[in-house]
Amino acid sequence: MTNAPAADMPASTAPTEPRTTYWRLWRAVPRELGFLLLALPLAVVSFTVVLTLLSGGLSLIAVFVGVFLVIGALITARAFGTLEMTRLEWAGRPPIPRPMWTRTGDATGFWPALLRVLANGHYWLHLLHAVVVNFLLSLVTWTIVISWLSVAVGGITYWFWDLIAPNGDRSDFWLYRIELRWIASDAVPTTPGALDPGILVSLFFLLLGLVALAALPLLTRGLTLLHDVIARGMLGAWRSEFLQREVADLSASRGAALVAEDQSLRRLERDIHDGPQQRLVRLQMDLAGAERRLDDDPEGARRLLAEAMQQSRDTLAELRALSRGFAPPILQDRGLVAGLGSLAETSTVPVRVSTDLEPGTHLPPEIERNAYFVAAELLANVAKHSGATDSVLHSALRRGEDGGLWLDITVTDNGRGGAALVPGHGLAGLADRLRGLRGVLSVESPAGGPSVLAAHIPVPPPRAAPLI
Repeated sequence: MTNAPAADMPASTAPTEPRTTYWRLWRAVPRELGFLLLALPLAVVSFTVVLTLLSGGLSLIAVFVGVFLVIGALITARAFGTLEMTRLEWAGRPPIPRPMWTRTGDATGFWPALLRVLANGHYWLHLLHAVVVNFLLSLVTWTIVISWLSVAVGGITYWFWDLIAPNGDRSDFWLYRIELRWIASDAVPTTPGALDPGILVSLFFLLLGLVALAALPLLTRGLTLLHDVIARGMLGAWRSEFLQREVADLSASRGAALVAEDQSLRRLERDIHDGPQQRLVRLQMDLAGAERRLDDDPEGARRLLAEAMQQSRDTLAELRALSRGFAPPILQDRGLVAGLGSLAETSTVPVRVSTDLEPGTHLPPEIERNAYFVAAELLANVAKHSGATDSVLHSALRRGEDGGLWLDITVTDNGRGGAALVPGHGLAGLADRLRGLRGVLSVESPAGGPSVLAAHIPVPPPRAAPLI
């Protein structure tokens, strides 16, 4: 998380994994039960539709029409597989990473698209899931759930039906009920004042129903997890695809970082050339002129020296302004919160600073430095282009959906709005810089304002200390 001690990290950023308690399981029962009860009807539909298309396609494969039916079966299986993953998310399970159906560089067109369907292993796994695995799994889990609910509801309500049913009824159910009475009467001899065997049977069924009802959350969770494990293995993305995406993201991030760094160096070179360098040339000329006039025109020499002093002061001020592009000492000494506060003080537009970070919080140096630069760029954009009279700079740490830690730097202003990520402009360069950090820049700036620009930067986990 950070290299600082744990005390430096705000308590609000600590991971809050909810403990799985019995009552939490009960709260998930309606969704899990709905998922399990719908599993078999949907499995029957997917089995029927996909198998019909597949068998028709295989039987007509010789006349080429069958190829299109087989492809239709694969696409339909993909749709049912996506529906299954969506239903699992609705039931409360973590999202299943979606497969890569197309890859960068794939040929476009009708026939290449058909070939990609036939050559993609994910389609065939979805087909196997729809025709065989999910049908059998749903049949088993649906039967277990229906039987379990029958035991729970029937056991709890048995005493009611026992009271209202006529004893002379000889239907199969009541024959079963009378046989239970006979068993109970044999086990407990009838004596004056003894408990009615029928009451013992009702108590037995009541106890059985209560046990089944109490175990219902464990049953629904277990069966839902079984569906989730199978769907995650058959319908989700493969580990090799994660590696491909990681490599692609790293390549894009590296390219964006190089572009952003090149643009920053060029801008710094241009600023130094147009500012301090020209002033230093002028300063050198003034000093040379003063030296020549020192004996013949002392007053003129004094004027040139005064101008040189002013040039030196202007040059120093401009160099200080440029140095804000480097990490200031306050950032290293007092942390990001103090650094952002110093940025707000130097802004030409009034800036109110708010933060969820504790004072003295230290993040990895490269994260603090880049966050400082990003905040400086955002505030400079407000000052140059927004026409705002008020702005807010907010910083916070949060847990992302992937469980990782993210730093958010948000600037809100009351300007005219209309900010956009236009190639070649400041915000686009800032987005490239963030992409190099594997972060993202979000821009919400409707015409008329207000504008909300937010930078989201991932915070890497702490590096393990080397063993000595």
